[in-house]
Amino acid sequence: MRWTRGRGLRDLGTVLAPVAAGMAVMAATATVLVPALGHGAVRPEGSGPVAEHRAYGPGTATATPAGARCTPGTAAQSLRPSAADGPAVERIKKKGQLVVGVDQNTYRWGYRDRDTNELEGFDIDLARAIAKDILGPDAKVVFQAVPTNQRIPAVRQRTVDLVVRTMTINCARKEQVAFSTAYFQAGQQVLAPKASSITAFDDSLRGRRVCTADGSTGEAELRQQPHGARVLTAPNQLDCLVRLQLGEADAVVTDSALAAAQAAQDPTVELKGKPFTDESYGVAMNKDDPDLVRRVNKVLDDYRSGGHDSAWMRAYRKWLQADLPGISGPPAPEYGD
Repeated sequence: MRWTRGRGLRDLGTVLAPVAAGMAVMAATATVLVPALGHGAVRPEGSGPVAEHRAYGPGTATATPAGARCTPGTAAQSLRPSAADGPAVERIKKKGQLVVGVDQNTYRWGYRDRDTNELEGFDIDLARAIAKDILGPDAKVVFQAVPTNQRIPAVRQRTVDLVVRTMTINCARKEQVAFSTAYFQAGQQVLAPKASSITAFDDSLRGRRVCTADGSTGEAELRQQPHGARVLTAPNQLDCLVRLQLGEADAVVTDSALAAAQAAQDPTVELKGKPFTDESYGVAMNKDDPDLVRRVNKVLDDYRSGGHDSAWMRAYRKWLQADLPGISGPPAPEYGD
């Protein structure tokens, strides 16, 4: 199994083997979770007065490459990396903390460990790496829990500095926010009970209740070709799994990587068929922060470097390999400027 430049992991569905296992995470930064979006204030653990997280004004440039026209084949292109401190990076340094929109309910990617009560996962490790690069080894990260349908508003309204939350890069979203280069490749897939007669994203969904997250790529695909299904939406993908478990939905459509994590949580469900799209996950940022986009791309370059011993591979082996075996490395970066 291998990655191809600009495309996804070939036949990803053939390597999905759900396995439930507990993991631990090394906390390289001081962190705190803000449980709900839009409260306007953050409180680091053990601190005194609440520090207000103010919105800040736009920069003078855009994070979209000049003259670029987004197409499905070029959507994953981003700005070339740079370690320079521009206005957005300086703003973060002045605040002394990086505010990151994340998930806290997706096993392996962004979830709260029952024993430590700490946020852990592949996305969480990447967010900490970005904070460490910008703010140093003792970086303070404020994790803001952001529902799927609030990821773009959180970035546009500057409630967060960036979002690291299994967010698929596509042209419609790039009209509203800027993205880093791709840090993971996935595709939409169907999740259903093992005993179900549903076989894939096809006419076996006809007449069935299919749940997907509001504002997700899965919702867009179902609206475009529902295959006769009744489409249900929920704020988060985990809500769809709960509906499936309660018998309120017959299937879930979500990213294959997230579906594998859900199958690892519930051994009574499984992935059906193969991924029917090819999608890249990226870090989302405000379009007026090109220096932050370049800085994150520099962090991702460092994260990928080192081959089998790269930080990316270490995070993959720690969080994802049990459920997504056979991946030999991260997707190659693509640049459009």
